[in-house]
Amino acid sequence: MLFEFWHNFTHNLFKPLLLFFYMGFLIPVLKVQFEFPYVLYQGLTLYLLLAIGWRGGQELATIDGSSIGSVLGFIVLGFLTNLVIGFVAYGMLSRMTRMRRVDRATVAGYYGSDSAGTFATCLGVLAALDIAFDAYMPVMLAIMEIPGCIVALLLVARFRERGMDPLGNMPDEPGYNPEARPELVTAAQLSAQQPVTARQLEAEEELQVSLEKRTHPDPAGAEPVPAAAAPVSAPLLREVLLNPGLYLLFGGIIIGFIGRLQGPAVIAEGDHVFVTAFQGILGLFLLEMGMTASRKLKDLRAAGHGLIVFGLLAPNLFAIAGILVIHTYAQLTGTHFEIGSYVLFAVLCGAASYIAVPAVQRIAIPEASPTVPLAASLGLTFSYNVTIGIPLYLQIAQAVNSWLPLG
Repeated sequence: MLFEFWHNFTHNLFKPLLLFFYMGFLIPVLKVQFEFPYVLYQGLTLYLLLAIGWRGGQELATIDGSSIGSVLGFIVLGFLTNLVIGFVAYGMLSRMTRMRRVDRATVAGYYGSDSAGTFATCLGVLAALDIAFDAYMPVMLAIMEIPGCIVALLLVARFRERGMDPLGNMPDEPGYNPEARPELVTAAQLSAQQPVTARQLEAEEELQVSLEKRTHPDPAGAEPVPAAAAPVSAPLLREVLLNPGLYLLFGGIIIGFIGRLQGPAVIAEGDHVFVTAFQGILGLFLLEMGMTASRKLKDLRAAGHGLIVFGLLAPNLFAIAGILVIHTYAQLTGTHFEIGSYVLFAVLCGAASYIAVPAVQRIAIPEASPTVPLAASLGLTFSYNVTIGIPLYLQIAQAVNSWLPLG
């Protein structure tokens, strides 16, 4: 059994999709003079979200009405699971790192959410291995993205009630100054949590190619930090519930669902775009993500060894917990899940956000570091999940179903 486990694990590590990621990761390491066009990156992201939704909507239309109750129960369970994961992540960070509380809260929020890129990669791996998954898993991707935002907002609201200063420092933390003027403090200062040196400013400029910098192309050091927003506001709710990622994903689900109801002939033309080309587009996306992840690792130097350990330990703990949660739900309710759903749910639990939560953080938690959480989620957790995590979770899911078969 161990030999079979090792053979399958190492075989999955060298799938073509993952080789694209490795190639991208080496570009900054080898200092190859290549930059991925940002407009093309936006197009790839748009395509993947719509394609995931399109396929999910089609399959959703085929679900038997008698199973709707168990599906809704599982969706609620997924939401609650990621909510718990967010708070557990904060507790782990409190013991493993010396970061400020506000930064621990935002990192915990990232890990209480999920990752569309990791989910898309997992879909690609499952398709390459011809492993089935349940139709509603793309809906789980959308729903399980929200809990992390809630975790971060609740924790930071509590810190503000306890006297957090405008720079994000608590009364018992170094640099606490309740009279500080946040409009005079740059994002670079918040990230370093100490006076900015020329070397730190140069490091900030090197990170322009990251997802965060691309979303806001002006250098972070030159952009003033806005004043702290209210814990809940109309712009914030709009950012959480109608951020572009969720909108495109839900839009694809609805379009695929309606198209499938009208018949296979209607949906077949779109399949040539959103199904046939999925693997190739995903390969290009992983090439770009490899470059971004490689560059993001630089930010971890200021975060300390504790965050590095957390970024590699957390996906394993949370993904395995996710596999046990879905298997327990199957045992208690008699619901049958495809093996691919086990792996996808593990990925949704073990991944960390790099789109939704950063957008919320910019609006509602300007006191927190904008770069350290992304370094952990992209540089460590995303890299780990798409290279080692997904093949490992597949093996664990198969082992759990073998050792603990459904009655």
